[in-house]
Amino acid sequence: MLDAGFVRENREVVERKLKSRGLSINLSEFFTLDEQRRSALREVEELKHRSNVVSKEIGEAMRRGEDVDARKEEMRQSKDQIRELDERVRDVEAKMTNFLMNVPNLPNDSVPAGSSAAENVVVRQQEGATKIGFKALTHNTIGVQLGILDFERGAKITGSRFTLYRGAGARLERALISFMIDVHTSRGYTEVLPPFIVNADSLRGTGNLPKFEEDLFKLQGTNYYLIPTAEVPVTNIFRDEVLSEQDLPIRFVAYTPCFRAEAGAAGQETRGLIRQHQFNKVELVHFSKPENSYAQHEALTNDAEQILIQLGFTYRVVALCTGDLGFASAKTYDLEVWMPGQNAFVEISSCSNFEDYQARRANIRYKPSTGKGTRLVHTLNGSGLAIGRTVAAILENYQQEDGSVKIPEVLVPYMNGLTSITRS
Repeated sequence: MLDAGFVRENREVVERKLKSRGLSINLSEFFTLDEQRRSALREVEELKHRSNVVSKEIGEAMRRGEDVDARKEEMRQSKDQIRELDERVRDVEAKMTNFLMNVPNLPNDSVPAGSSAAENVVVRQQEGATKIGFKALTHNTIGVQLGILDFERGAKITGSRFTLYRGAGARLERALISFMIDVHTSRGYTEVLPPFIVNADSLRGTGNLPKFEEDLFKLQGTNYYLIPTAEVPVTNIFRDEVLSEQDLPIRFVAYTPCFRAEAGAAGQETRGLIRQHQFNKVELVHFSKPENSYAQHEALTNDAEQILIQLGFTYRVVALCTGDLGFASAKTYDLEVWMPGQNAFVEISSCSNFEDYQARRANIRYKPSTGKGTRLVHTLNGSGLAIGRTVAAILENYQQEDGSVKIPEVLVPYMNGLTSITRS
């Protein structure tokens, strides 16, 4: 959530940056509410000042033996008015907060300008070791032919965009989770295993509510939701807490399943493992001091890249332009892996710096080692990586002309020595 004081003092900047996102959010409602708040506060201050004056007059009049009933009645009415005005201020402030809850984060000045994904900027590209010298098949075709992905039975069990993994396919999914966790913990991350169900406060804290409720799966009759990503429970580990400066940065890695209704995915590619309602993911989450968060953003992105490098993939790092940024992000790099079966780069991770946007919503602060008071932390997160899409990338990049799929060398120990997946 944006800081109300910043919006109040920098209206032109806020409007310009929101416009760079392709949005025309009218801030007039916010400023109308803000003026109502200011007016009520002025009335309260005037009434309190008058009450102090009348209180002194009552004391002096009583010492002189004068009748003070009229002044006491004025005091009683003044207290009632102050109570009503305080309630009005709270109501207006709640409306201002609700307004800001639906305003996205402002792009960092380093984010390239653009109106759509077509204007995203390739920052760097890494060539992998795998080369396909024949007509490549898509991962969903390969998976079905090998008997390791069963889309029809997944749909029968639940519905479209659910998949049943079988045999070596299930083993490969599990191997990737363990491999990624091991790589990231070896690089200094602390592993956590959070709840896969969260309350509404947790989703508000990360920016998923109220804006994106239609994309969530809510548990009937409760205030609980299935998580859309581990970012939600892991970021909320420190909701309403004050951290110590010496503890920062804090870096967590977590495996969770993810559940997304994908209400806004109409017209997007939904075949195979690319856009599922349920999928597994390993997530990286950082809590940082503000002055270090962009160095942490580069480090987090590099940590996610290490998985792609070790798996031997060709990939690229793309800086999202202002018009393609996620709701809560101030800056995002997408990692896109080459999929020869689709002859295209496909997103496999998004690494974002939210600055203090989530921390303000979730009230996550730290106490500086010098000085008074507390400061909001900066939060960051990125996929390290999305498991289903990594399975898809392996099937497409490591497919062999005889129809088998080679297991990447780094995964062989996690596959109990299996070096290839063949038709059974």
